[in-house]
Amino acid sequence: MSPTGNLSPAHTLSVNHLADPIGIGDSTPSLSWKLPERVDGLCQRAYRILAKDAGTGDCLWDSGEVSSEQTTHVLWGGQPLASRQQVEWSVRYSDQTERWSAWSQKAVFETGLLDPSDWPAGWIGTEPNTEAAPVLRRLIHLDKPVKQARLTITALGWFEARLNGTRVGDDELAPGWTDYHKRVEVLTYDVTSQLTVGENMLAVALANGWYAGYLGYENKHGLYGQQPSLLAQLEIVTTDGKQLRIPTNANWEVTEGPWLEDDIYHGVTYDASREAIRDGQGDGWRPAVPHDIPEIALNPKQVEPVRAQASLKPVSSHQLADGTTVYDFGQNLVGWARLAIKIPAGSRVTLRHAEMLNDNGTLYLENLRTARATDVFIGDGKRHTFEPVFTFHGFRYLEVSCDDGTANLGEPTAVVLHSDCQPTGSFQTSNEDVNRLQSCITWGQKGNFLDVPTDCPQRDERLGWTGDAQVFIRTAAFNWNVAPFFRKWCRDMRDAQCDDGGIPHVAPDILRRPGSVAGWADAVVICPWTIYRVYGDTRILEENYDSMQRWIDHQRENATDLIRPELGFGDWLSVDAVSPARAPTPSDLIGTAYFFHTARLMGKIASLLRKEKDAAAFATLAEEIRRAFLGTFVSEKGRLVGDTQTGYLLAIGFELLDGELHDLAAGRLINLVERDRHLTTGFLGTPLLCPVLTRLGRTDLAYELLLRREYPSWLYPIDQGATTMWERWNSYTRKDGFGDAAMNSFNHYAYGAIGEWLYAVVGGIELDPEIPAYRRSWLQPRPGGGLTWAKTSLQTTYGQLACDWQFLSGNRFQLQATVPPNTEACLKLPAGMTLKEISGPASQDHTDKAVTAIAQPGTINILAETE
Repeated sequence: MSPTGNLSPAHTLSVNHLADPIGIGDSTPSLSWKLPERVDGLCQRAYRILAKDAGTGDCLWDSGEVSSEQTTHVLWGGQPLASRQQVEWSVRYSDQTERWSAWSQKAVFETGLLDPSDWPAGWIGTEPNTEAAPVLRRLIHLDKPVKQARLTITALGWFEARLNGTRVGDDELAPGWTDYHKRVEVLTYDVTSQLTVGENMLAVALANGWYAGYLGYENKHGLYGQQPSLLAQLEIVTTDGKQLRIPTNANWEVTEGPWLEDDIYHGVTYDASREAIRDGQGDGWRPAVPHDIPEIALNPKQVEPVRAQASLKPVSSHQLADGTTVYDFGQNLVGWARLAIKIPAGSRVTLRHAEMLNDNGTLYLENLRTARATDVFIGDGKRHTFEPVFTFHGFRYLEVSCDDGTANLGEPTAVVLHSDCQPTGSFQTSNEDVNRLQSCITWGQKGNFLDVPTDCPQRDERLGWTGDAQVFIRTAAFNWNVAPFFRKWCRDMRDAQCDDGGIPHVAPDILRRPGSVAGWADAVVICPWTIYRVYGDTRILEENYDSMQRWIDHQRENATDLIRPELGFGDWLSVDAVSPARAPTPSDLIGTAYFFHTARLMGKIASLLRKEKDAAAFATLAEEIRRAFLGTFVSEKGRLVGDTQTGYLLAIGFELLDGELHDLAAGRLINLVERDRHLTTGFLGTPLLCPVLTRLGRTDLAYELLLRREYPSWLYPIDQGATTMWERWNSYTRKDGFGDAAMNSFNHYAYGAIGEWLYAVVGGIELDPEIPAYRRSWLQPRPGGGLTWAKTSLQTTYGQLACDWQFLSGNRFQLQATVPPNTEACLKLPAGMTLKEISGPASQDHTDKAVTAIAQPGTINILAETE
């Protein structure tokens, strides 16, 4: 090996996209790292990984010097890891001059329980028909200090674990939502520091959660089971080498905890007089009841759990005539309220939640439908800090009332919950309205990414609608690192897939009704493909390949001459629809367009996975679908059946047309937009609108639509007070009030899919069409709409990619770009500009004359002039 030079070590080591995870479920995980940033021209030419057993120091894998530029998703090359394996690893790399860096700081990870034989524990809980949430406990005596302890735990329902009165972990809504008939996720916690010599008390509270609570919009509960259950084991190694295993079994005890009611939709009723039970104290304990649970898979959790992410104080409050107080947190959010309370024993404080207010200042609750969204605290005369824990609400406004006039209440705090995905994107412009739109998009994502991508977080629904996730996933991947999140949810889609290959409307599937509708079911192909494109990890394609292939087969078998049937939601909530699912764009046109799109993507996926026979078959199928589409829906003059914006957007956006037909259809689309001066699209058409207009050279029209203030437009809800994306453009208007309460969410991220265009066109950061994960990116902002500057950055798998542009005095234009190590970027000035100066690691000596410069890692500055 060459001597170490002055190269800084690699950093941000991760395993399966996670930093130092405990309890992963892979015996051959993938490893990634990043090179030092802002080093001009830095590229890796080789690497060496060294992994040891963290306990014994034995070498588990020495990769040796590997000539490779790969810094992401390097598959474990040692022997497959066993359960409970603790691994300590580091990496070093060499650059293009063959200098080697120092070793990185050591990172660690642990495998979970990978085999069913690792589980002597049994499912336990309480007797049937017990209404209050149970708490289970186990007393543990230790003679020696603890060297290491791990609590591996899951539940059918939600759990909260406490050890010696201290919370274990900080996860909420754990273990998360899966199809509990098939699998449940398992979490592992390091509890070494929470155990002491002598008596120790482990107490676990259970709640209904998604398992046994109300779920769906048909007022049904217990769709998976009627009683929550616990499965756990505490594994301890003492300093003298003794190993103890404490599983859930008949030696545990149970009693009813302080949660007299717990439900996602309806809220929590909490009796403070029983709070000591939460820690395993108090009276009334009896033997735990074994639960006979059909065999289901126990999967170590490999996605960031839901956690409390932030807290907000009220921005204002007002008192109603009945003495209740309404607090405004200034932001529609998802979570619960934290409140300091001291009230006489038996008195009640009631907290009700709403997204909007009526004109008289009372809570607007009609859009919650049957969801009560109410938490109740029953006092015991002592001071408590109340957090309901076993529920979540979508709200901006909180109403607090007490049935006792001597109540001592503090000011409430709103606790924000969402999956703990790492933020990656940043976007800001000179236009504050656009910035407010970006804020609405990100808050919509926060409110609806709670272990699954839900449609809305407030009413009696909150389901993993596939269509919403499909149209938004690209924007989601700008805002956060969603690779683990969607890897998990794609597994949920696989679990939900029907025997005939069809894909239900929601995943996990609790509706149990025919699905397989265009734009929704197609998420099974589009979402894995998008995650691969953004992060470059082919495993998500491998894991979902069979499922995707079965969906293509299902479409073929249910099509007539390759034309998909007229079923489904159509262009849902299209502006010109006579009802939500009855838009002017024909459903068979939409279905056939998506059939082509997914078949074409499958050809690319099969080729990537070196399934060349499949790739050729999919390419042939896609071409046959294209011909069927043209013969059925497109006239010789390029007119599409329905003659709608969405029809043309699908045909052009999915590249169904070429040559003269493309030009004619493009002209008709532009004519329709210019005629109406506003969008007429719904959930499927809207995400394509601005990207397709930009592709057709009409970014000016896209900016016009973006900045339009009148209904329907993105800014219209913001002018009506929106702080998140709304389900409808006119969910509320200052003139006419509220829309149809039956379906009127004020936190519904689908129309936030415009975020993809904001980052790519306004901000200027785009993926290369052929190379994934921003290994080669395109930096080509297209200013318009009167914007004078934009600052955009994205933390990619290689490091930070940034594009900042501004207009200077006179006719000068300045662009500063940051390119991550081990990548390159194609820099392209906006049309009508002439390059004057360029500095930094960028070359103008290249063959592609449509590109201003090819940038290497580092910071590049460009000065241009408008013509």
